[in-house]
Amino acid sequence: MNIDDWRSQIKRGTLEFCVLLMIAQGERYGYELISRLERRPILAAGESTIYPLLRRLLKEGLLDSTWRSSAEGLPPRKYYTLTDRGREYLSAMEGEWAELLSAINDLKED
Repeated sequence: MNIDDWRSQIKRGTLEFCVLLMIAQGERYGYELISRLERRPILAAGESTIYPLLRRLLKEGLLDSTWRSSAEGLPPRKYYTLTDRGREYLSAMEGEWAELLSAINDLKED
């Protein structure tokens, strides 16, 4: 395995967490999520990754969505927000993430 394969595995495991974190900060639309992730190359993900992820999170009841017209006359956008269940799930993920980082740091110090 090379470093690109390893990076891909890490990204796949953390992308859902990152998307939920961004939506927790305020409602977001798909392209906005993609754009924010692209500013961090290790997290960059395209439409073929983000939109199926958003559909799955909606289906699982972690997100709600609403269509809204754009002020600039662009096509309507689908905005996503966390449900109560989504906030609970994200909180659990944050706890797991903190434990993971702590364990990794402990290993580095051993």
